[in-house]
Amino acid sequence: MTDSQVKLRNVLVIAYYFPPMGLSGVQRTLKFVKYLPQFGWQPTVLTVTPTGYFAQDYTLLDELHPNHVEIERVGSLDPNRLFRKKGVVKMPSEKWRKLFSFISDTFFIPDNKIGWKRKAIKKADELFLSKNFDVIYATAPPFTDFVIGTELHKKYKKPLVIDYRDPWHDYPYKHYPTPLHKLVNYKLEKKTLKSSSRVLVTSRRTKELILKRFKFLEYHDVTILSHGYDPADLNDNPKIHIEKTNRMRISHAGVFYADRTPKYMFEALRNLFRSKPELKNQIELYLIGTLQDEFVKMIHKLGLEGNVHSTGYLDHNHCIAHLKTADVLWLTMNNDAQSPGKLYEYLGLMKPILATVRQGFVAQTLKESGGATIVSPTNVEEIQNTIIQLFEFYKQKKFELPKKEMVEKFNRVELTNELSKIFGFLVNE
Repeated sequence: MTDSQVKLRNVLVIAYYFPPMGLSGVQRTLKFVKYLPQFGWQPTVLTVTPTGYFAQDYTLLDELHPNHVEIERVGSLDPNRLFRKKGVVKMPSEKWRKLFSFISDTFFIPDNKIGWKRKAIKKADELFLSKNFDVIYATAPPFTDFVIGTELHKKYKKPLVIDYRDPWHDYPYKHYPTPLHKLVNYKLEKKTLKSSSRVLVTSRRTKELILKRFKFLEYHDVTILSHGYDPADLNDNPKIHIEKTNRMRISHAGVFYADRTPKYMFEALRNLFRSKPELKNQIELYLIGTLQDEFVKMIHKLGLEGNVHSTGYLDHNHCIAHLKTADVLWLTMNNDAQSPGKLYEYLGLMKPILATVRQGFVAQTLKESGGATIVSPTNVEEIQNTIIQLFEFYKQKKFELPKKEMVEKFNRVELTNELSKIFGFLVNE
């Protein structure tokens, strides 16, 4: 063991969602864990054993091998466990998603991963016997991770850093069947915040929501540490080749759910091809990721089979390779509480962005970064006209691109450096 390794401080990372689970929810934690050793911190990840989930990507774990990151996995008594032998679970329709969400929020507080708490704490106790952790870091959702972190902080008196990837009380898809459910969640969140040494959020909007609701917090108690892009992911991979047609390709990465829907884009394309049939052979839309059956049927119903293509779920390397072949990257969302991780990878790729989003912090980030056209997420006519405008830019090769100096602040290596400084400050207080 080298001197540099001996001097590494230890951080316990509590993250239910972690590779081999796929989708964007694992990226932030994975990249922090990947780069923390460069800045003097050795992470030990406490996560769930492989279980049923909407996507799996074992290639993500390859990024951690050079750093010899220890990953401790324990089972969980939660609904995902029912599908652990199946592995990848089919994405439910919106109707079923809402039903499952309502049932989950009715019977489980703070969420249906609470069945992981007992085994996770037991494993953490074992880890504390062999490692003197300097900091406890918990990331959520699921907010069960915060509950676990709070109990470990109380027991071991180590600084607790909590990382909100999404809001808790104000999460746009959270249901509170009764006032009691809302009260219990509120008290759990308050307890977590009072126990924490530092609160991290991914956006200014989430910081505003937390400070407004919990008056005991000071402005400096909550730090914005945005999502980002990993420059190593954006390098060309000689093993992956994606065919490119001579059409303008608009690409979207990720899943659609709740009010995040391709419906209005589909309708805009249908109307565009009706009014300008000559464009049908010149514009295509690629959807990278799992696509629910209801949206596949919508493609056929609107006669878009030759123009809208779904790749199905791809590992992260193939996803990035597909995005690199796009002429325009499409981002859509209809709330101002979430911070989509894909936004920052889009920016890192330095391509023009079509953003069908509400006015708010996402729109503001895009305006500041440049290279984005922002339209209402549900205005079909406006989306249609914007596609026509982008096609003219495509033909003239006059796309406006993001500003490099603005994009570089979202580099995950530098963001991890900032996180390491927060840990160091708390340990040295």
